[in-house]
Amino acid sequence: MNRIPELRVIIETEARSGVWNMAVDEALLESAITDGVATLRWYQWSEPTISLGYFQKSAELDGDPLLSRLPAVRRLSGGGAILHDDELTYSVAIPANQKLFERPEQLYDLVHDAIVGSLSEMGFPVSVRGETLKRADEPLLCFLRQDSHDLTLSGNKVLGSAQRRRRGAILQHGSLIRRASSLALQLPGLADLCSTDVPEDLAKRLSARVAKAIAEEWISGDLTKEEMGMAVRLCDQSSMDVRHR
Repeated sequence: MNRIPELRVIIETEARSGVWNMAVDEALLESAITDGVATLRWYQWSEPTISLGYFQKSAELDGDPLLSRLPAVRRLSGGGAILHDDELTYSVAIPANQKLFERPEQLYDLVHDAIVGSLSEMGFPVSVRGETLKRADEPLLCFLRQDSHDLTLSGNKVLGSAQRRRRGAILQHGSLIRRASSLALQLPGLADLCSTDVPEDLAKRLSARVAKAIAEEWISGDLTKEEMGMAVRLCDQSSMDVRHR
């Protein structure tokens, strides 16, 4: 099994703004590049927020009168826009000195298979979609797109991931819908598709399985002072806020 030597796991209990969340992920990617630190982070959003994929144009939001009113940030990773509301987001930062994930699908498969195993144990019979359907006019929202690596429940996409590589290091983002947002009822989550209760400690339960799949050893940790400082500087620059609010 391909695993890195060590992984830091950060589970944030306080929901934060989209700008802060994206700034922290960029700081973690920089730590992976400069210090060789691998990190798995789980976090939430303090208000309904749109994150645009790295290559999406902010003008794409203008066609949706509901979503265009929401705070919007840009992710470092690609893919379609995500409405972050009643969901759980993860990021994985992998340093450049590893040689285990040369192809994007290798890290997707490792993380997604671990999440499938953990959710199945909780009573959510999720599965990997297994096929990609590309459209000439791809929908704005990521969860309306179909990729072979998506996790689905009763035919509905409940988790999708995307990556960004910088100087050999990898940042992978993923979003797991717990319940449908009132702003996007067409996108159901775990609680809407299954009678099983979504546990309050969902991130903790998923962490153990995912961390074991990625690394030989893992420890619980927090942001360093340097990472906190970089995240604060990025927030001050508003580099993540596509509307510069």
